[in-house]
Amino acid sequence: MRLLITTPTEIVVDESNVSSARAEDDSGSFGILRGHADLLTALNISIVSWHAADNRVRYCAVRRGVLSATGGTEVAIVTREAIAGDDLDHLEAIVLDEFRERSETERASRAESLQLQMKAIRQIVRYLRPDKRGAMEGGS
Repeated sequence: MRLLITTPTEIVVDESNVSSARAEDDSGSFGILRGHADLLTALNISIVSWHAADNRVRYCAVRRGVLSATGGTEVAIVTREAIAGDDLDHLEAIVLDEFRERSETERASRAESLQLQMKAIRQIVRYLRPDKRGAMEGGS
C-alpha cells in the first residue's frame, strides 16, 4: 500500500509497500490495512504511524488534515503542517519546540495587530468627534 503525506509546499512522506497505517479523527484512533474500504475523514492534531517495508514503525506529526484511503492500495493525507520522524520521543521534542515557537510568533503577531487596530480606531474617533477648535474653524 502507498502512503502519501503532503503539505502545500512539500511531499513529506511518499512510501510504497506500507503494510498498515494508523491515524486519529474525531471518532478516535483507527487503522488501515491493504484492501481497506474507501474512506475520507478529517484528522485531528495527532501522530500518524505506519509500518514501512522494512517493518520499522515510522511516525509523522500532523496539524489537522484530510485523510483519504482509495482502492485499498493508497492512503493520502493532506495537511497544512507535517513533521516526519523515526523516533517518537525525538519527534515529540521537535514538534513541541516548533509548536511553542509558532505559538510565540502568533502571539506577537496578534499583539501587533491589536495595536494597529487600536491606532486606527483612535484615528477614526478623532475624525468623528468634533473638536471645538476644528468645529469653529470649519464652521466660521
